[in-house]
Amino acid sequence: MTKSLNLALSAEVGQALAGGRPVVALESTIVTHGMPHPENLATARRVEAVVREHGAVPATIAVVNGEVRVGLDAATLEELAVAGDVMKLSRADLAFAVASGRTGSTTVAATMIVAALAGIRVFATGGIGGVHRGAETSFDISADLEELARTPVAVVCAGAKAILDIGKTLEFLETKGVPVVGFRTDGFPAFWSRHSGLPAPLRLDEASDIAAFQAARDGLALGGGMLVANPVPEAAALARDLVETWIAQAVAEADAGGITGKAVTPFLLKRIVELSGGRSLTTNIALIEANAALAADIAVAMAG
Repeated sequence: MTKSLNLALSAEVGQALAGGRPVVALESTIVTHGMPHPENLATARRVEAVVREHGAVPATIAVVNGEVRVGLDAATLEELAVAGDVMKLSRADLAFAVASGRTGSTTVAATMIVAALAGIRVFATGGIGGVHRGAETSFDISADLEELARTPVAVVCAGAKAILDIGKTLEFLETKGVPVVGFRTDGFPAFWSRHSGLPAPLRLDEASDIAAFQAARDGLALGGGMLVANPVPEAAALARDLVETWIAQAVAEADAGGITGKAVTPFLLKRIVELSGGRSLTTNIALIEANAALAADIAVAMAG
């Protein structure tokens, strides 16, 4: 590993960045908190493979025993996939894990922070966090949204997680000046479903157009990130009304169980996998792979 800006870059990632070659950041929360084993490990490996197939270098990010790693070797990925005591890191506790020598996986916000420090401009994830349902009383709003407003990384996702209040999430992003681009769609996707019923504020149809848009933002010194919303492939998509029935039940169970804070999203995602008979997990894997492919295409266009 080579050290840079207090980061431990894998040899592959370090060489790619030094040579100006395209790199795509990947989060590690999906490995530790987002999927059951062994699907989590298989998906992480497949997503890295998809990035390579599209001409870029994958850089999965995590904190391991206090060391911020950008690009994980196979052994570390395997260890994270089965580890039990792994922190779920965002902006508030990323430095805590480093200072205390802890191991933690990175959320969207933490992955963006590290990616920007490393000089990586594009990040592929499943769905971003956002404004939770009932946020008018709970004030539960993901740090992902503030990070998009301040950190210059393009985030490719399948929309906001469907368990959230998507309308309020889009309003928050508009207030913060974050461009939200529908990729080949006029509607904003809803994670497992291709349509949320809400429009995408902007639309672009080619990876090269997204790269040009980001270059124009850089030229105007606008700062902050960009959200690229890529609908789940049609063959893997789930009907929105069906998903809503699962969400309603899972949310009611979370409320009854007093589940709050960072525990909410992992609980809801796990419960929806159970309620859907595994269908949501299959869809989740498909959309992450599709986002990785698009992110790699964007990174290649930016490098070019």
